[in-house]
Amino acid sequence: MKTRITDILNIKYPIIQGGMAWVADASLAAAVSNAGGLGIITSIFGGPEAVRAEIQKCKQLTNKPFGVNLMLQDPNTEIIAQIVIEEKVPVVTTGAGSPAKYMPAWLEAGIKVIPVLAAPAHAIRMERIGACAVIAEGGESGGHIGEMNTMALVPQICDAVSIPVIAAGGIADGRGLAAAFMLGAEGVQCGTCFLVAEECTIHDNYKQKVVKAAGTDTAVTGKTLGHPVRAIKSPFTRNFAEMEKNPNSTPEEIMAFGAGSLRKAAREGNEAEGSFMAGQSAGLANEIRPAKDIIESMVKQAEEVMAQQHVR
Repeated sequence: MKTRITDILNIKYPIIQGGMAWVADASLAAAVSNAGGLGIITSIFGGPEAVRAEIQKCKQLTNKPFGVNLMLQDPNTEIIAQIVIEEKVPVVTTGAGSPAKYMPAWLEAGIKVIPVLAAPAHAIRMERIGACAVIAEGGESGGHIGEMNTMALVPQICDAVSIPVIAAGGIADGRGLAAAFMLGAEGVQCGTCFLVAEECTIHDNYKQKVVKAAGTDTAVTGKTLGHPVRAIKSPFTRNFAEMEKNPNSTPEEIMAFGAGSLRKAAREGNEAEGSFMAGQSAGLANEIRPAKDIIESMVKQAEEVMAQQHVR
């Protein structure tokens, strides 16, 4: 299971945990890193000092590499971009914008930068400014999504750049990992399957929704705002969709309705007002178990699938 990704990141398995806002804390990140993957801490977790605290906690829980995901549209990005340097975080993944502004300082500090993107043109730009790899995230994923799906997106990005590509979106088991390799990727990023990890500290209501969800139990809202988001169907997603269809609802009203909805789901388990973000692979995440089991079973199944295909 050696690829350029395992070499660059100094990890055992080419599996990265998604930096899910209000979800990806030190507990989950350390568990994934200890299991041989790359754990990621989110920058959306109560402000810059809360993020610093999670980084420091993660250092206590693991001596393995881990990273921080920065959502670049967050107003605290400037501060957290400096915190990852001060705390000597080895890897940064980025989303929701271009990290170009921060790249020189991160690269000078020796940080490996891996942007999450959804189009080949973006991948080309990220390679030019010094990214060591890119994460190609298809629309099957949970949370904020692009227009292209994983099957079409990954090979096109692999063709566009010479740096390693990490596939994301709809991947939750070894079959997905093996398929990503066949598409040209050298690793995967998974989010939804880690929502049901024992070490994931989200509210139990959230975990149970993922465990019980079928692949058709997610919906995409926010298209009219230009920010489509995939989440498990709920009273919140239905009300959000109705507001989007209502010509009397202004974009400002819709945005206000959605404000704080992920935090309400992840930290409070709020059934009425929470956005329980998850990808279409929720239908495969049907058991709460340790992150180590999730990763090792994924690797074992991938090896078995690839061995079978080789025989054929």
